[in-house]
Amino acid sequence: MTDKILHANPSKNRTPRHRAREFALQGLYQWLLNNEDASTVVNNIRAAHGFDKADGDHFTVLLYGAIKDSVALRESFAPLVDRGIGELSPIEHAVLLIGAFELKNNLEIPYRVVINEAVELTKSFGGIDGHKYVNGVLDKLAARVRPDEVAADKKR
Repeated sequence: MTDKILHANPSKNRTPRHRAREFALQGLYQWLLNNEDASTVVNNIRAAHGFDKADGDHFTVLLYGAIKDSVALRESFAPLVDRGIGELSPIEHAVLLIGAFELKNNLEIPYRVVINEAVELTKSFGGIDGHKYVNGVLDKLAARVRPDEVAADKKR
């Protein structure tokens, strides 16, 4: 037996930006289920234990941006999902909003990083195979939103 305690998502591997995505996911989950005002959600999440280790600016941009652009973001991935948006699990829905927002608005973040982060969030918080679903949807969305970057990556 070892002295190490194993965790699904060891804190030493979580960067401030990854933590920001985790908190944004929690905020979007709260927003989707409770339909609360964005500022209320932000205030609740900012008061959460461990928020000080997150990239607060990235969290704010992700959460407010995903909420503000939620209709357009849903429209961008709706043709890529095999069911209605209302049938998605709240975790998958929230992760797809985050991933779609980052693909469209954070061009400095490589599309593969955006997809990988979304997959990791879904593995940590979602259902058993939800990460595969999110991966497939965001991979197709990346090809539509960032065609030049995806094409250049495939040539390597």
